[in-house]
Amino acid sequence: MKKQTLIVITGPTGVGKTELALRMAEHLSVPIVNADSRQIYAELPIGTAAPTPEQLKRVKHYFVGSHSVTDYYSASMYEQDVLSILAAHPQSNFLLSGGSMMYIDAVCNGIDDIPTIKDEIRTLMMQRYEEEGLEPLCDELRKLDPEYWEIVDRKNHRRVIHALEICHQTGKTYTSFRTNEKKERPFDVIKIGLNREREELYHRINQRTLQMIADGIIEEAKEMYKYRHLNALNTVGYKEMFEYLDGLTTLDETIFKLQSNTRRYARKQLTWFKKDAQMRWFNPDNIEEILNYTTSLLA
Repeated sequence: MKKQTLIVITGPTGVGKTELALRMAEHLSVPIVNADSRQIYAELPIGTAAPTPEQLKRVKHYFVGSHSVTDYYSASMYEQDVLSILAAHPQSNFLLSGGSMMYIDAVCNGIDDIPTIKDEIRTLMMQRYEEEGLEPLCDELRKLDPEYWEIVDRKNHRRVIHALEICHQTGKTYTSFRTNEKKERPFDVIKIGLNREREELYHRINQRTLQMIADGIIEEAKEMYKYRHLNALNTVGYKEMFEYLDGLTTLDETIFKLQSNTRRYARKQLTWFKKDAQMRWFNPDNIEEILNYTTSLLA
């Protein structure tokens, strides 16, 4: 029996992954597994540029609007969920499409078995952060896990807090759980990276931001305002909108900031993906070239 294949389509935000993935999935008669960590939330279709109802009808999708922002979800949970779906259909190929680096890496290479944090510890650590600030938490991390303290971005409160959560819950260092060992997979992986000339990519990002405003992201953010403390809303798009709703910025300033932060995130994605030697890069407009490359490897 021919080995199952997972076709990965990724690249920076705004590059054109959604439509290309749909056309490839239709051509290859395969379902799409969404790999955007925010498009899984049903309440955020505008701010995440999730596939539209019409697009969802064209091809079977997994993990689009499948969870609520109030659900706890992680890359390790996503890994297990996707592996379960692939294992249940061993004779079918799948197309994994999205730009969430950790989600894609979790499925292709595996992720360290980090314990799920208990709600009471998560709440306590967030409360401490709000009351004490980040510096005391960094000092505590230096004492509890000096090895991770040396390498962590100490301005990134989420990473500092998560490491402390592990330390408090398990009594062990966060470092002790970080093996970074690549796991064997029962399927082959084809990785396709999409990119455009920088000027064109930035123009698409800027225009998509304006389209989100027209589509109603402000109203969407108002609906989500009461959940702004949740990790699901700690992302580009909603952070800027919450500042606007708080009266800290004008609409023009918010749009400029959202465009700028999205472009910055796109650069971060490209830096991450370009380290992957398995990735084959294409312009998403070259659909025939991409299809020929993929089908040659599936033959």
